[in-house]
Amino acid sequence: MTSIPLQRFNLSDASAVGAHRVAGDQEALETAKRLAAEFAKGAAERDRQRQLPHQELETLSRSGLLAITVPKEFGGIDVNTATLAEVTAILSEADPSIGQIPQNHFYILEALRVDGTREQQAFFFDRVLQGDRFGNALSEKGTKTVAHYNTRIVPDGSRYRINGQKFYSTGVLFAHWVVIFATDPQDQITMSFVPRDTPGLTLVDDWAGFGQRTTGSGTTIIKDVIVDAGAVVQHHKGFERPSTIGSVGQIIHAGVDLGIARAALQETIDFVRTKSRPWMDSGVERASEDPHTIARVGDLAIRIDAATALLARSGDLVDKAKANPSEENVVAASVAVAGAKVLTTEVAIQATNLLFELAGTSSTQSDLNLDRHWRNARTHTLHDPIRWKYHVVGNYLLNDVVPPRHGAL
Repeated sequence: MTSIPLQRFNLSDASAVGAHRVAGDQEALETAKRLAAEFAKGAAERDRQRQLPHQELETLSRSGLLAITVPKEFGGIDVNTATLAEVTAILSEADPSIGQIPQNHFYILEALRVDGTREQQAFFFDRVLQGDRFGNALSEKGTKTVAHYNTRIVPDGSRYRINGQKFYSTGVLFAHWVVIFATDPQDQITMSFVPRDTPGLTLVDDWAGFGQRTTGSGTTIIKDVIVDAGAVVQHHKGFERPSTIGSVGQIIHAGVDLGIARAALQETIDFVRTKSRPWMDSGVERASEDPHTIARVGDLAIRIDAATALLARSGDLVDKAKANPSEENVVAASVAVAGAKVLTTEVAIQATNLLFELAGTSSTQSDLNLDRHWRNARTHTLHDPIRWKYHVVGNYLLNDVVPPRHGAL
């Protein structure tokens, strides 16, 4: 593959202005908490008005958090995967749209680490360290399954030409680079890095889901987009051998769901303490003294703690697999992350349902917008079905069937 002709990338309008360099895992967590406190203030109103968080994403870029997985050999700090998941959970507790937007960014960084050439890694990791954001043009509708793509990439002289249309392009409206997933003439999946102002690339703000309303997950139209050979990554190679591409992507999704669950639990506690009335048969003075309410809140808190612990354990196994990507290590990471995704999905749905059950009818007032927690949980947890994650874990334990290799495991 030829080197990347940098003069062909017009970065003057498409790139970030610079970013802080986070020093380590602890600073990453502290930074996430500081930003979360800021992002939480306007989260309900952004959801209500569907105000896209452009300024918040600029702040996130400048903080350096979007570069925390850049490998150390390329100037990054490569935080523990458990830290990445917890940073995601912290941001998602404040605003799960902001927590989800970088998911594809980090997935792309992991795919670049696994599949990219040294030249590609050096160039694009440096862009991320400077504050650039990657958005995905991945999922399509109307194909046989989510793993099939009608978007095609074909040779065009010394370069490539891409045509197609993407339906779910999470975060693409905030991206400096649009990363297009397309199949080549051999039906192999590729990943192409394209500046957002490239001719033929149209980003449409038409995401109309009832939850995760401000993720910028609109349509991407790709019409005769030309890309240099050096900006095309052979993404399929990452699934021809054991790798952590899928488990890294999935653990971030689990972090989003965990953050939603934590936010719903806190809303429940606050509302029951300050606004809810006790049931007339309870014989107590305050709703927070109702023994049934106390038990349900305790049960939920324990489940959220369990999900947090499983997410951390899964992150440790992913790190072990990244350091030594043997099939044994990669399978262990995939199975653990699948379990974490199951638990965080279920606890997010449980927490957002329980909020209204315990808080009572007054919590459904539209001006409070508490339903955003359920809408966000229900929307995000549809990303990939946990019924198949139960299957993966059970089939491995019972029949020694290793998980399939793709981006959802």
